[in-house]
Amino acid sequence: MHKVMSVLGGRWKIALLYFIHQEHNRFSLLQRKMPFITTKMLSSQLKELEQDGMINRKIYAEMPPRVEYSLTEMGKTLLPVLEDLYNWGEQHIQAN
Repeated sequence: MHKVMSVLGGRWKIALLYFIHQEHNRFSLLQRKMPFITTKMLSSQLKELEQDGMINRKIYAEMPPRVEYSLTEMGKTLLPVLEDLYNWGEQHIQAN
């Protein structure tokens, strides 16, 4: 469990994986989907997910530069778990 938490632990990583899968794959789109995360924290969490092999980062040679994120094959193996977590939340957590 320690290894899993070292990769997926933290307040934002699971949500980031879910949103990247949902095609919110640019930095600015992720910021809009997650308005309470700071720019510094978003950048840090994305770097950690990339270092852990969960996401790819593709830089396009454009002006201004464009960066897009996608799930790696390893990241995609988490999709059933993410869907189960989402469904669990829909069933058991009431919106405030």
